[in-house]
Amino acid sequence: MALYSEMVMDHFRNPRNTGVIENADGVGEVGNAKCGDIMKVYLKIEDDVIVDAKFETFGCGSAIASSSMATELIKGKPVSEALTLTNQAVVEALDGLPAHKIHCSVLAEEAIKKALEDYYEKRDNI
Repeated sequence: MALYSEMVMDHFRNPRNTGVIENADGVGEVGNAKCGDIMKVYLKIEDDVIVDAKFETFGCGSAIASSSMATELIKGKPVSEALTLTNQAVVEALDGLPAHKIHCSVLAEEAIKKALEDYYEKRDNI
């Protein structure tokens, strides 16, 4: 059996939503000191709907694939729905991750939630 699913390999080789959103409505950055992965997620939100999501990830293939899939899962969704994204949903959408790489999906979830927290803080301070 292959260590990584075809879906993981596809999102690693052809990551979706890479880059930066200038003047993003929400930005979240997380890292894992143990493995060295760093993820930064940018969100563009209009009328409480995520109209664009991009990411920059420094890390392994699983971290890149998790970031790519997580942004795909929230684009076009209401903020309230994006808040419910779990790392398990990312793993399932990727058709699984090896046990020792599950932390990458956790980082993706955390980065999105931090970006949404940032969005709420900016919105509430207007």
